[in-house]
Amino acid sequence: MQNKQSLFLLFSANAISGFAQGISMLAIPWYFATRHESTYFSVSYGFITILVMFFGLYAGTLVDRFSRKNNFLFTNLICFLLIGGIATLGYFQELPSFLIISVFGITMLNYNIHYPTLYAFGHEISKPEEYSKINSSIEVVGQSTSILSGAFAGLLLEGVSKGNGKIFGFYMNMPFEIKSWGIHEIFMLDAATYLLASILIAAIKYTPVKKFNPELGSLSQRIKSGFSYLKAHPKQLIFGLFSYFVFAALIVSIHALLPIYVENRLNEDGSVFAAADLVYAIGALLAGLLTSIAFKNTSPVKAVIILTFLASTLYFMVFASSSVLILYLFSLLMGISNAGTRILRLTYLFNHVPNELMGRVNSIFNMANVFMRSLFIFCFSIPFFTFGQNIIYAFLALAIFLFVSGWVLVKSKD
Repeated sequence: MQNKQSLFLLFSANAISGFAQGISMLAIPWYFATRHESTYFSVSYGFITILVMFFGLYAGTLVDRFSRKNNFLFTNLICFLLIGGIATLGYFQELPSFLIISVFGITMLNYNIHYPTLYAFGHEISKPEEYSKINSSIEVVGQSTSILSGAFAGLLLEGVSKGNGKIFGFYMNMPFEIKSWGIHEIFMLDAATYLLASILIAAIKYTPVKKFNPELGSLSQRIKSGFSYLKAHPKQLIFGLFSYFVFAALIVSIHALLPIYVENRLNEDGSVFAAADLVYAIGALLAGLLTSIAFKNTSPVKAVIILTFLASTLYFMVFASSSVLILYLFSLLMGISNAGTRILRLTYLFNHVPNELMGRVNSIFNMANVFMRSLFIFCFSIPFFTFGQNIIYAFLALAIFLFVSGWVLVKSKD
């Protein structure tokens, strides 16, 4: 009962901070896209991902060295102070671009501690027969939050005029008006939710199902332990790497490609970009509810292969299309593909990786994932992709990349 209450507080804190966090992470790339500074954003994003890649290994050692509860508490407080400070400055002057980018960087660095800690914590306080349910619940809570943040982002980025107007790419008759928010106001909302999440996390009390035995060696020794484990288990290494690439393609497309695609290919406004994220979250929510049922009689590895090939097909579909409806269909099915892959992947890792190594193993996979993302982001930041409608070739490249990833998983399964 105590652990159920702990999970409720944990999921609540995750949802609250994720709500405004999601709005910020949509607002920042759209902010630069509307100012025709997408190249600046993409290059900055590339450098941030390199920083994140090296930080990720260190983050994994923190997850496995200290109390998972304390990791959550301190990272939320740090984000509150940093983002709150930047938001406060915005009330006195226009925020310079490097500070807006820094909020994006702070959030990405936080992801590298937040999610490995979340998964390790869930693994620590749950029984093997509960793994699939816990991972599905994490997905359902997270994506329900994303649905709300996507909807609010669309309204706050562009505002809503009373009467007939275009919202989410469609004309509607609105009985009320919503004024668009400044970027600093969105950041202040983000900071406030980190503080609220910290209060909820501080109230968590739990009894570990598995005894937490942190490795007390040096930093280099603890990092080496994670690599040594994966070297001794090559099938887990290959599955952990290539099953993660659907997520890599998704992150690249959301933050670096879709703002340009919506602006240049579809000639639509920020509400369409935000609505695509909202529709994605609906698909991910469906995956959270239905993945365990749909793949009940299918092994996690085979199910991930199916979803990876689905994702490859979806990217090719966007490459060949110029329709808002097709974009929404892509977003819905990518939500199912990515979230379904994540649930199946984590359930596989929960059943194979010891809890005391969970943070480091996940961080190694994340480092490789970030490396691939940085390569794609730097490549797609070349002016060629921002000229005219050439952004579609970036989607073609990701379609081929995911097809190859699926093929590697097929070969490694034998």
